[in-house]
Amino acid sequence: EEVFVMSDKDDKGTPPGDDFQQRLQEMFRNANVAFMMTPPGAGPEPEGGDAPTDESPADNEQALKLVREFNFKPHEIRDYLDRFVIQQQDAKKVLSVAICDHYNHVRRCIEDPSRATEDYAKHNIVLLGPTGVGKTYLLRCIARLIGVPLVKADATKFSETGYVGHDVEDLVRDLVRSADGDTELAQYGIIYVDEIDKIASSSSTSGGKDVSGRGVQINLLKLMEETEVNLHSQSDLVGQIQAVMDMQQGKGHKRTINTRHMLFIVSGVFGDLADLVKRRVDSSQIGFSQDDGAEKDAAEYLKRASTKDFVDYGFEPEFVGRLPVRTVCDSLRAEDLEEILLKSEGSILRQYRGDFAGYGIELDVDEDAIPEIAARAAEEETGARGLMTVLERTLREFKFELPATSLKSFTLTADTVRNPAAALGRALKRRRRASGQRAMKMAVGEFAARFEKEHGFILTFSAKALDCLSGMASDKGISIQAVCEERLKDLEYGLPLVVRRTAKRSFSISEEMILDPGKELAALIAAGFESSENASTPRKKARGTK
Repeated sequence: EEVFVMSDKDDKGTPPGDDFQQRLQEMFRNANVAFMMTPPGAGPEPEGGDAPTDESPADNEQALKLVREFNFKPHEIRDYLDRFVIQQQDAKKVLSVAICDHYNHVRRCIEDPSRATEDYAKHNIVLLGPTGVGKTYLLRCIARLIGVPLVKADATKFSETGYVGHDVEDLVRDLVRSADGDTELAQYGIIYVDEIDKIASSSSTSGGKDVSGRGVQINLLKLMEETEVNLHSQSDLVGQIQAVMDMQQGKGHKRTINTRHMLFIVSGVFGDLADLVKRRVDSSQIGFSQDDGAEKDAAEYLKRASTKDFVDYGFEPEFVGRLPVRTVCDSLRAEDLEEILLKSEGSILRQYRGDFAGYGIELDVDEDAIPEIAARAAEEETGARGLMTVLERTLREFKFELPATSLKSFTLTADTVRNPAAALGRALKRRRRASGQRAMKMAVGEFAARFEKEHGFILTFSAKALDCLSGMASDKGISIQAVCEERLKDLEYGLPLVVRRTAKRSFSISEEMILDPGKELAALIAAGFESSENASTPRKKARGTK
């Protein structure tokens, strides 16, 4: 349920009439929208200043400055895109030139408003190519570089009337919202419509009645040319009431926005269009040359698509005419996916490293894992999106299991990609073994500390002695400390004999001492006596001395 909050006074400090309030309350009740009057003095402004906004006016002003002073060169935009998007060199060049031409024209119109009345064909763009090759990412990077707002929508959500589905004019309103309500900035934004091939008129191919596609195309082409769009939709009740209230209070907010300087970019897979072009091209070839085109990629046929092909596909000639700039994105091979993982600043590996870092685990990626991930992602045939599919399938169980352990680092290898379950089992086994060793060392350390406190002797255990104790504890089903008490119980009696002869108070416990403590303790005592006797025997006088 939406909640609408209205001030109890207008901007002149005069309370609205009771009849007006009652009418508003009735309208909101009918629309299932809660209506509240703000109590006196409970305005949105904090003490000492204006209410904060998510995006400061200074940020919007900086973005407007970038538009007014646009001076990017096509090479600069292409070089920027190279940092994030791998391959698609033709698409980068076409987009760079079209963007520069469009915003250079916008800059000149701002400098000389009389230019705005001159005829100008906008560089609206149609992007063709399979899914996951970077179409949307290219546009996001461009919008981020230029500083203009970008709104993206799927063409399939629109209908001709807007009552079932969305009205195409909602795109412009969404653009204003993405600009934080700044209409001056929004009028220079980019509107991106994906899946445009889905609104091709079905009557052209199936003979059925087109219930939406043609009407949506006609409505879109009006936006792409130039039109005034009402900022409040007829189906937006709250927006309409807000406009009425603003008018009642004498607020002169702008109610429309012009699409003259908005750049429209549409995209789609256009798989059937490639087949249509293929049939046309193949039918024009004779002899053995027909076989030459059989192995061509779909992108090669899309590059040869003409306006007539688009019309035959189901688009209105006027709609195609509003999209003069056309470019095709190529399919990504396994080698391209490797480059995305290694070189792209937006590599999905960064996201996964961040996911593991959230659990305090450092993710390392071995060099041999990259080709394996890329090869499996190429088999998915979803472009760069296949990388996430493979990584998620590989690392899902690791994300679930490892945070519950004390593991602080993990290495992704080719073997991990090939058999994630086995790799996870080995990692958990090593972790359990390491945990067991730590627990064993702690238990032995506690025994040694207690022995030193009670008897005054320092005991240190060799690695083999620790392994021996661990094996005995496992075989007998008792604790490490219990094994130490059983095997080393005679030390408290034997070691004092050694100390009397050697004054030694630190002793190393070997594997042999654990296996046969009686024999080793006797040998230790005998060695102590022998050492004592040797020390007490007087030296013979050297020859020639008196």
